[in-house]
Formats: sequence, C-alpha cells, structure tokens
Amino acid sequence: MAMHFDATTRSSWQFGHRGRVAVFIDGNNLFHAARFHNIDIDYNKLLRVLLGDGRLLRAFFYTGVDVGAERQQGFLLWMRRNGFRVVQKELKTFYDGTRKANLDVEIAVDMLSLAGRYDTAVLVSGDEDFVYAINAVAYKGCRVEVAGFRSNTAPRLIDVADFFIDLGDIADLIRKDSSQAGDYDIPSFVPPGEAIAPENSRQEGYSRNMRPAAPATDFADDERDSDSELSRVSDER
Repeated sequence: MAMHFDATTRSSWQFGHRGRVAVFIDGNNLFHAARFHNIDIDYNKLLRVLLGDGRLLRAFFYTGVDVGAERQQGFLLWMRRNGFRVVQKELKTFYDGTRKANLDVEIAVDMLSLAGRYDTAVLVSGDEDFVYAINAVAYKGCRVEVAGFRSNTAPRLIDVADFFIDLGDIADLIRKDSSQAGDYDIPSFVPPGEAIAPENSRQEGYSRNMRPAAPATDFADDERDSDSELSRVSDER
C-alpha cells in the first residue's frame, strides 16, 4: 500500500498516528536516486516530512567516508549538528581499484536493535537487500515504511513495507531551496570517493555498489536515554 502526503495541510500523513518514529537513511543509495531524478535534497525538510505527526526517536544517516574529503566531512558535521546520528565507515579499496563501503548490516542491526522502542520505522532506501530485515522488524510488532523514488526502489521492498512513500510525488517538499545562502546554507551530500573516482560513483536503478561488512554501531548510550530526550538527538557525546 502506498502512503500519500496530504498536500492541503502539508503536516501529516493520511494513514493514522505513527507514534515514535525512527528514521534510517541509506545515504549513498538516496543520493544516487535523487541525482538520477535531478533533485538536491534538503535533509531538514526530508526529516520533517518523514516524521509527519509522529515523535522522533532517532534519525540515522549511514554513509561511507573518505577521510581526506573536506567537503564530505563538512556535510557530515552539519548533519550531526542538525539532529542526525551519523554512522560512517571508511572506504575500502578493492583489487579492481574501486573504493566502496557497505553499511547494509549496520542499518539492519540498528533497525532490529531499536525495535520495540519505536512504533514506526522509516527506511529511506531502494535496496532489495533490506527485505528480510523489514520482515523481521514487522514480526516484532512495529510498522515499517519505506521511502524512496519508485523507479529506483526494488518492487519487493515496496511489497513488504506497510507503506511506501514515493519521494518523487513530494519532491517539491523535500527539495533544497536554491535561495538559501550565507550562514543558513544547507550543504549538499558529497558521496564518498566522488572527487577521486567520479566514473565509479554513478548509480542508477535500485542496485547498489556495496558488499556486506560487519556491524559497528554501539547502542550502550541509547539504553540510558530518557523519554524527554527522544525528540532530537545528536551523536555528539
């Protein structure tokens, strides 16, 4: 079932109360899908739209990183200071010269680890590899929504989700305002390795150029969070 945004109010989704919401953004997958549709995303706007009438528990942003890329580090710092918990992994160089990082396992583990603490999980990705994880979270009694561009999202991922949010239908609500400037300028996502190997960074459809790796996120601090802290969380300790 697809979830439709109420364009008359621009404040809530049409399908029920969503309770506590956890958002899991597959950064590289979203970037390539958005670039395919020529959209520069404002992540503050995106988060507000995905939250709808719910209460934010966590907003995670997952990405590979190139430690020498200053523009990317600046973007990630901005994300941390604006309520996102950034989960990152350094790029690895493979035998064919490509440089990749995969955070599929981290995303799946985080979704399962927090299940029960949120009522609704929103996965922003088009990757079919998350089908099993979505089912596992759903079996724990949580609602799972998938957000993405329909043409870049695996059909099986749409089928297993409780709701599908087509970002293409609400592009005007999540697009970065080109008039923003100066101290209020919102930086654009810089994909890992973009400046070094642009020919390998282009990605179309819903395929990914990443392979599995071990989980790295620790939620020891999360267990000590009180309910009063759930509305906005930064990963700065």
